[in-house]
Amino acid sequence: MAFFPCIRFEASILLSFRGQAKQMAKWNEIQKIEHCIKLHKELDQMYELVSQLFVIAIRRGLKMIVENPYSKEHYLHRYWCIKPSVIDTNRLERGDYYKKPTQYWFVNCEPSNNLIMEVAPNNGIAKTIEWVTASSFADKRVKSQRVARSMIHPDYANRFIREFIL
Repeated sequence: MAFFPCIRFEASILLSFRGQAKQMAKWNEIQKIEHCIKLHKELDQMYELVSQLFVIAIRRGLKMIVENPYSKEHYLHRYWCIKPSVIDTNRLERGDYYKKPTQYWFVNCEPSNNLIMEVAPNNGIAKTIEWVTASSFADKRVKSQRVARSMIHPDYANRFIREFIL
């Protein structure tokens, strides 16, 4: 499961809290403060939701794997008591479209760490997430950079399942 509020937990949220995000360049102090209050409320809500999700899964013994972007400044990496089970710092190495560092939490299960004796296909279209655009994808259903950034290559998914789940 990709936990939905990744944009609220990513390191870039810190730029908004400091008033340094690109879209805030021409904002006055009041606009920045009011925006920060809104962001903080959203962050609090998302933090509470992901925490409740984990409590329910742990109490009921549900097996679950949760994915979210990874960085040293990622909110959950710094301010959450649950540590990720797997951190994939370069998804290109497992056949994904781009490098996008990602962390995974395994709840009520452990990653298998199977050895895959094959070279991952080179499906990379960009070395870093910033260079991914909708036009980079052969799949014309991808209409925006927002959608493109969240795409996962089927080869990556297949390899991840065989390496960590089966």
